[in-house]
Amino acid sequence: MAYRVISKCPVCNSKLKIAKLRCSKCSTVIENDFEFSKFEYLNEEYLNFMEVFLKCRGNIKDVEKELGISYPTVRAKLDEVVSALGYSVVKKPTVGSKEILDMLEKGEISAEQAVNMMKED
Repeated sequence: MAYRVISKCPVCNSKLKIAKLRCSKCSTVIENDFEFSKFEYLNEEYLNFMEVFLKCRGNIKDVEKELGISYPTVRAKLDEVVSALGYSVVKKPTVGSKEILDMLEKGEISAEQAVNMMKED
């Protein structure tokens, strides 16, 4: 059984760095200060969300179905992941009624979601 590499210190919660790499075939060892990718620092929930998001090719409607969550929740989770990756989240202006109706007409959202989005407006 393989374990996921920890990326945060269990004592102070700071980001860990990789100090040693070893080849499993020839046992060559390389020591230096290596960094994890930004994705290694994401928690399991965010990684799962990103996997579903990518599998659905960014189609929020499909992400909703796969995870059983609403359109606004998908958008909020996406903003959380973007923020966790170290990027600033730019809040888009609220979607207007015309855009909501266009999304509904294209089948991108359900009637219930359209109603909820209009209530947020």
